[in-house]
Amino acid sequence: MRAATKSPEPAGGREIAVDRLVGRKVFSLNDRQVGRLEEIRVDKRGRDLLVTEYVIGSAGLFERLGIAVKLLFGRRPGGYLARWDQLDISNPERPRLRCRLEELRRM
Repeated sequence: MRAATKSPEPAGGREIAVDRLVGRKVFSLNDRQVGRLEEIRVDKRGRDLLVTEYVIGSAGLFERLGIAVKLLFGRRPGGYLARWDQLDISNPERPRLRCRLEELRRM
């Protein structure tokens, strides 16, 4: 599956294979690891899939695996939601935030 992205940066409008992104470490503006990219949320518009949000951290992993895993561990996982424009994926091997960590929504 491929997801089209819309962005003002050079990666904008091109297609990137989702499997090149999911599981990658995401880095902050000061080059610190924020977490792994665990989930990509999309909207279907006609034949296109447009990225709306990226889920970073263990909350995304729990979301993918389902609520049963969350119940097993008995704690609420941490994580962040980044809008499509808050993550630079021009280098899919090393996604990087375009904003400060504090600007992301906590999960």
